[in-house]
Amino acid sequence: MTEMDQNLEAQSRESMEYDVVIVGAGPAGLAAAIHIKQLAAESGADISVVVVEKGSEVGAHILSGAVVDPIGLDALLPDWREAEDTPLTTQVTDDHFYLLGPSGGIRLPNFLMPPLMSNHGNFIGSLGNVARFLAARAEELGVEIYPGFAATEILYGENGAVEGIATGDMGIDRQGHARADFTRGMELRGKYTLFAEGARGSLTKQIIPRFGLDKGRSPQKFGIGLKELWQVDPSRFKPGLVQHSFGWPLDSGTGGGSFLYHFEDNLVAVGFVVHLDYKNPTLSPFDEFQRFKTHPLIRDTFEGAKRLSYGARAITEGGWQSVPALAFPGGALLGCAAGFVNVPRIKGSHNAVASGMLAARSVVSALAAGRAYDTLQDYEDGWRASSIGRDLKPVRNVKPLWSRFGTFIGVALGGFDMWTTTLTGGRSLFGTLRHRKRDCDSLLTIDRVKPLTYPKPDGVLTFDKLSSVFLSNTSHSEDQPAHLKLTDPAVPIKRNLPLYGEPARLYCPAGVYEVVYGNEEAHTDPRFVINAQNCVHCKTCDIKDPSQNITWVPPEGGGGPNYPNM
Repeated sequence: MTEMDQNLEAQSRESMEYDVVIVGAGPAGLAAAIHIKQLAAESGADISVVVVEKGSEVGAHILSGAVVDPIGLDALLPDWREAEDTPLTTQVTDDHFYLLGPSGGIRLPNFLMPPLMSNHGNFIGSLGNVARFLAARAEELGVEIYPGFAATEILYGENGAVEGIATGDMGIDRQGHARADFTRGMELRGKYTLFAEGARGSLTKQIIPRFGLDKGRSPQKFGIGLKELWQVDPSRFKPGLVQHSFGWPLDSGTGGGSFLYHFEDNLVAVGFVVHLDYKNPTLSPFDEFQRFKTHPLIRDTFEGAKRLSYGARAITEGGWQSVPALAFPGGALLGCAAGFVNVPRIKGSHNAVASGMLAARSVVSALAAGRAYDTLQDYEDGWRASSIGRDLKPVRNVKPLWSRFGTFIGVALGGFDMWTTTLTGGRSLFGTLRHRKRDCDSLLTIDRVKPLTYPKPDGVLTFDKLSSVFLSNTSHSEDQPAHLKLTDPAVPIKRNLPLYGEPARLYCPAGVYEVVYGNEEAHTDPRFVINAQNCVHCKTCDIKDPSQNITWVPPEGGGGPNYPNM
């Protein structure tokens, strides 16, 4: 150990004091920051707010479809449509829903769809650009935003309350030693700390068990969403078209769906979602996505088109019954960190903005009363009666019905239940169904399934993982500690490989995990290899690993994907 290494822990971190610290510059965190400043201006208060973001810039790690319900933006910034830099300009003009089979599909009539499934009045665009727009508005109001700084540690006071966060040290090599460019992280302390990290946030994952926020709740459920952005031939472009589908290529026992969104400049966003409670360990969500694009109703859109970008991200899917308690001493959970995605609508940004605004009101009220580091109970007590609750409650049984009865029966029952709750003011014949198990507990052992095989990509419509990761602009310093931690390095080969065929090599959409054999022909002397530099920060491994042996932690700030217009 070098003298510099010995002094690492002895070096004190610089500390900065704020009224409010926000982790994550997505729609939820930025909405909270903006609304705190708006309310402060109305009352003449001076409230300091800082936002830290692990991406190299605001929006770099934001990935969503996205069809945006503008209800949140309308409430936060009523004039957003008139702004010169407005991020959403394409309104939905046509709304299609298909059930796909191997060689065709059936379009479901719009009148059969519950009213809440309509996309009339919604906008198609890039959620990353929405975040950039919100960041500009926040900075105009005096919010400090620090991209490229990953929050890696929660700071607690003597009484156990959250008192802020610390950003990660930079300039640590792969062996954990200080490099010549070593820089100590900073402490950002606040009277209240709001966690808006998105799905499966690394600090949120610590907060929930520490304060027992999931007590009495169903297990949180997740999906993995994969997306590509294409520029298509103008003759095949249909501005404002929203097309959702389910069924093929997934079997009836595997939940998921897909989308095509046509928006500005001949751009088409194509995406595929696989619910992470799937059972077959040989399933590859990435390859199912590639296969989906070959469907007769899909492939023609991409004739003569150019693929521009690729990305993947976990999605919270548990809904109403899985939302943890939101408030705890010194802080609160916002947006997807809380689990506010409406699964059948495939939307969450409107609820993220609304949650940021609700939390902002609680924070400003508490600060005005001279409070600090306590529980924002009115935020927890109020969300179910808010627009968020009104959005999530009618669809609360769709996901559990799908999981229990499969795609065809489950989706039909889910549609019936949505109509029932719509017509009866929220009452359901099913009550509120619980989610039965965690996604990591759903895999069958490999001897109980029919192994799935996938065709080789053609490089025109279908692609491999590595060429896709290249389009995500993912970058990590290779000389840094691995941010994918194995609790027991022996588990992948000794347990996961014989029982499940080591599913990490398949569920990861970026080629991070490999099983390499000393003798490839005989399949002997296997080793588990982690290519951490490929990671697109989707968090799927942290969720789906059947041994719960993988923990995702933030790499050095600024690392990861850099999504343009995604």
